[in-house]
Amino acid sequence: MSQPEPQVLIQQDAAVRTLTLNRPKALNSFTTSMHAELLAALNAAADDASVRCVVITGAGRGFCAGQDLSDPAIAPKMVDGQMLPPAEQPDIGDLIEACYRPLALRVQTMPVPVIAAVNGVAAGAGANFALGCDLTVAARSASFIQAFSKIALVPDCGGTWWLPRLVGRQRAMGLAMLGDKLGAEQAAAWGLIWQCVDDAELGATVAALAARLAAMPARALVETRRAFDAAAGMGYDEALVNEGRLQSELGHAGDYAEGVTAFFAKRVPTFTDR
Repeated sequence: MSQPEPQVLIQQDAAVRTLTLNRPKALNSFTTSMHAELLAALNAAADDASVRCVVITGAGRGFCAGQDLSDPAIAPKMVDGQMLPPAEQPDIGDLIEACYRPLALRVQTMPVPVIAAVNGVAAGAGANFALGCDLTVAARSASFIQAFSKIALVPDCGGTWWLPRLVGRQRAMGLAMLGDKLGAEQAAAWGLIWQCVDDAELGATVAALAARLAAMPARALVETRRAFDAAAGMGYDEALVNEGRLQSELGHAGDYAEGVTAFFAKRVPTFTDR
């Protein structure tokens, strides 16, 4: 009996691990089984000292179309072709707690930088999952859609946190309320993503960016992520104190010693901390 095809493909090139969402016929929409595979793949990358950068992309013509509404965990319950009353339907909050919250938090706690390479449509939770990565690079033909209002829901997978912080309240409200498609060029112009590139250049651009990050001091990069996120809930003085604490810790780490030594020796540093 043949094994089912993995819903997450894993490939490693030097210190860069690429995770490819692999449900192309469904535009890589999330299922509970794909959540499990993706979380396991991220955990494995986090535990592997050979990994210094993670890239997440999608197979086929889409990055991720959000939640697969036909997945048993969320599929509407029907009797004789009619939906049962709302109170008898699956609790979407259970799915958020079991799958989306652990996934979003895992990305934010990865010990290495995480890049989203958006190769097509990123809709609903798929869009917000991409925005939660450290850097998001999109093909020019890609698009971002906050599709939740179309089925009477609110943005999830961190969308309510990320959107206003990335583009401001008015643009966030417009994206979430109207659910219109936002092209990659406009997303870059608004600061929603890091970069928009020609479709043919997406792979090479992301590969070069990932290799560059992999050669950098991973621990310092990750602490930068944490400091930015923490500062969102701090006063200015508290943020300054936190910066001092982080500099104290990093200043006694191996990568700082290596960076300073390489600077004075006029050579390229070799960072190893994670």
